[in-house]
Amino acid sequence: MVQSVELLLDPHLDGAVRAEWQTLWDAGMPSLRRITAESNRPHITLFVARSIPTEVDEALTYAVSAPSFPIRLGGHLIFGSKHVTLARSVLPSRSLLTLHRRVWDAASHGLDVPPHIEPGRWTPHVSLSRRLPSADLGSAVSILDGAELSGHGTVLRRWDGDAKREWNLTLPP
Repeated sequence: MVQSVELLLDPHLDGAVRAEWQTLWDAGMPSLRRITAESNRPHITLFVARSIPTEVDEALTYAVSAPSFPIRLGGHLIFGSKHVTLARSVLPSRSLLTLHRRVWDAASHGLDVPPHIEPGRWTPHVSLSRRLPSADLGSAVSILDGAELSGHGTVLRRWDGDAKREWNLTLPP
């Protein structure tokens, strides 16, 4: 499992992403809608590692203020080949890239971090579907609107995939 630091979305943008999850689900396609845990929320993953020590949470809390700034979701991204992850791109803004850098600087020291999380290699996105057969990709994209979605990032959240536990590192503004 992994542990992560994630940026949660405001209620309007969260609802718009959930509507896309539901559209895929209603069409019989893999969707993040299948995960019914309360902790399953649309988010932008800023950092992942196999384990994140408590000291990192403290450093993040001091290094990152409440991250309320505009977020724009753009077109679709695909990760993988035979079975893919379908996601919405997040249009990078100075605020988002600055937040990512601050999280990286506070969290990455001495941890085993995948290279795709490093600043300059990171692709901000919000996942819609995992393990989508590549043969269904065209159908999935065609049933989704694809129009740009706008909202705000609101809260920095920590997720512990081993313990299936979440907690906020910042309070909403």
